[in-house]
Amino acid sequence: MEKISFVARVGNRILNIFVMLFVVVAISYSGYALWDTYNIYRGAFLDDDLLKYKPYGGPGEENPTLEELMQINKDVIGWIALDDTHVDYPVVVGKDDMEYVNKDIYGNFSLSGSIFLTMENSRDFSDPYNLVYGHHMDNGAMFGDVMEFIDRKYFDRHKTGSLYLPDMTYGIELWACVETDAYDDVMYNVINKKSEEDMKQFISYIKKNATNIREDMDIRPTDRLIALSTCVDASTNGRALVIGRLVDCATK
Repeated sequence: MEKISFVARVGNRILNIFVMLFVVVAISYSGYALWDTYNIYRGAFLDDDLLKYKPYGGPGEENPTLEELMQINKDVIGWIALDDTHVDYPVVVGKDDMEYVNKDIYGNFSLSGSIFLTMENSRDFSDPYNLVYGHHMDNGAMFGDVMEFIDRKYFDRHKTGSLYLPDMTYGIELWACVETDAYDDVMYNVINKKSEEDMKQFISYIKKNATNIREDMDIRPTDRLIALSTCVDASTNGRALVIGRLVDCATK
């Protein structure tokens, strides 16, 4: 009987040790997961090291700090910012549209990736329709704030932005917000929008399908448009785009 009791006590101690080990491992894993998530979201915002390259060029001015960043990574082509939002990042273009999905502008692995222009566009944003992608981060980083334009009040309060290129600064007049999916061959095709007739049809499509739009803006087929696209939710094919017109800062 004493032997059975001894075995039972030993068994209970072993069980308690396993339970304690499990709890320690679970707590450690949870702590690591929280730390990892924190670093992912923190890394999605610009740090001081990168902010020093942010250009502040005025109308028609060159942006020497941007040129310095381009020397670090030849894929850097500009910098985009929407006023009073978290959208304030360098723009890259890769050899394909997957290269910078999970890579920062220094070439390091990053779940938040980079803001990138589709490789089907010209690097100087000279196309009639220019498409820029960015991840939707729940804390508003990257293109997380693009989702906010679905809300009418937010849309009404945020009307402008800037696109900085090495030799020029453009204003962005935000015109419309469109909710769609990843298979929308109109919004996600820049190749078939080269002529004025193409752009006329495209503008009509946006007017018809926009969630929010500024009716007082006279968008013409000769205007140059830029769209910022992000996911609505990581688990779906939903997409949100905010579309604006590029204007010379001298006439903004």
